Amino acid sequence: MRLLVLYGSQTGTAQDVAEQIWRESHHLGFQGPVLSFEEYEMTQLVEERLVVFVVATTGDGVEPDNMKLAWRFLLKRSLPAQSLREMQFACLGLGDSSYPKFNYAAKKLSKRLLNLGATSVCPVGLCDDQHDYGHLGVSLGWTKDLWAALKGISGLDESKLNSGNQTIGKWLVKELPRDSQVASSETLNWTQKQPSHAFKVRQNRRTTAVDHFQDVRFLRLQSQTEDLSWEPGDVLDVQPQNSDVCVKTFFDLTREHKLNFDETTVVEITSAHVDMPLPRAYSIPLSLHQAAKYVWDLSAKPRQRFLEVLGQNCTDELEKEKLLEFCSAEGIDDLVAYVNRPRRSILEVLDDFRHATASLTLVQLFEMMPLIQARSFSIASDESCSTLDLLVAVVEYKTIMHTPRLGLCSNWLKNLEPGAELRGVVKRGTMVWPKDFSIPLIMVGPGTGIAPFRSVIQNRLHAQSTGSAIGPLIVFFGCRNKTADFHFEKDFSTWTTAKQVEAHIAFSRDQDHKVYVQHLITKNGDRLAKLIKDQNAFIYVAGNSNNMPKSVREAFIEILNGDADYVDLMIKQRRYQEETWA
Repeated sequence: MRLLVLYGSQTGTAQDVAEQIWRESHHLGFQGPVLSFEEYEMTQLVEERLVVFVVATTGDGVEPDNMKLAWRFLLKRSLPAQSLREMQFACLGLGDSSYPKFNYAAKKLSKRLLNLGATSVCPVGLCDDQHDYGHLGVSLGWTKDLWAALKGISGLDESKLNSGNQTIGKWLVKELPRDSQVASSETLNWTQKQPSHAFKVRQNRRTTAVDHFQDVRFLRLQSQTEDLSWEPGDVLDVQPQNSDVCVKTFFDLTREHKLNFDETTVVEITSAHVDMPLPRAYSIPLSLHQAAKYVWDLSAKPRQRFLEVLGQNCTDELEKEKLLEFCSAEGIDDLVAYVNRPRRSILEVLDDFRHATASLTLVQLFEMMPLIQARSFSIASDESCSTLDLLVAVVEYKTIMHTPRLGLCSNWLKNLEPGAELRGVVKRGTMVWPKDFSIPLIMVGPGTGIAPFRSVIQNRLHAQSTGSAIGPLIVFFGCRNKTADFHFEKDFSTWTTAKQVEAHIAFSRDQDHKVYVQHLITKNGDRLAKLIKDQNAFIYVAGNSNNMPKSVREAFIEILNGDADYVDLMIKQRRYQEETWA
């Protein structure tokens, strides 16, 4: 029986979960593809009888980029109310409960499918990144319940589930002569599906004090094409590359274990299944050096599939047993302790499991390695400024591991020299701005959360310079110290001196007691409440998703006389919007 698995994925996790469900379904006797929404012809959905949806939620309850067109199709009013009455479905959501619209995309999808007449075979699964086990805390049990719910379907045999999932691979790998023509570096600089634009780095400077705990970078990019445009709040997707140090570490391992391939090995990748689309990065022959530099995410923490494939040819029983245990429901505590908490990287795991690494084949490598995904950054400048600016917090932190953990993309951007070129795609942001420029804007952006608000302030001031009337622009910015991490200090000085912006700055560590943006909101409560109630002001919150968004929301409820229902109404009307990240 045919079972279709569709996924909407932003960072690759939903795709990974969907592919595991697909492998299990094939072991159980089902047939059918696993595809992203954008790879599936949505008009054919009326002909499907059994579909599993795996959907991540991004930003402020938004569906992933590769699901947007499909979602628009499903929302068409022209679709008959019972058009999916012959379809049974299951929906698994991946989200983070620290966000107010937890798993919103999956919930919306499930509700819409039911409205179109489809039948749900089991409750919506709501995975939570905040769970000690991450998404596995829900996905493992949910998948087991799914197969139990489908027991009545012909050919389903749960006993086959553990009969060697590793035999179902995605790719066929053919070694070519080492002088074969391979993909150009320019091609591999951007391997995502969307067409990209070229940029040249004009500035790359540190904005925080040298002795500050965090390195934050201001990057000014110049578009190399004339047709690029963007709106306030839009984001730039960029595709990072592995550092030369990581690439060298990987090939040092292959040489140490005397594997029969090296950086000069050239391969051609094809799909092992007619219904498994080939990633763009694998569409042209490439060398292993190119794969290690441009394609594989060597700094990622390994997922269960990586560990499963790593153990396939291992001749050491202890290592093989441990790797398989990591992939079982019983071994999840050990997996979390070994991989998640210390944030072990793929390279470190390869070094730990030396017998398994010594047995690696080319097929295993391409099967197990996760692909580098594009990363998104808020654009911090208006189109009228002619350059595209970014404010990037460089990710570097310590765990129990000997070496610090380094974020792949932020450290790659950090090391780009002026004159360097990169490729990227401008995407619509999640924030929606009032078309009436006279409506007041209240913007709360601690840390790098100030980036999108710089773009909208520049946009409004440019409109004012051309004759448009604009309403009050009120900004709440927070950082640790005035002399350490006051981002865009010169801009704030210019805006406030010219009385263009009303700025409230919280320097949390510059006095005996800590002062945060929420404290300044309550301090200015009377004025803000009047703007909100009398002038229909819009509120925007951007920044870290830990405690800040909740504290800010509570502050606004407090200044509105404890009227939480009014704030909820503002959220529904999109007069209160959040764009936060972990």
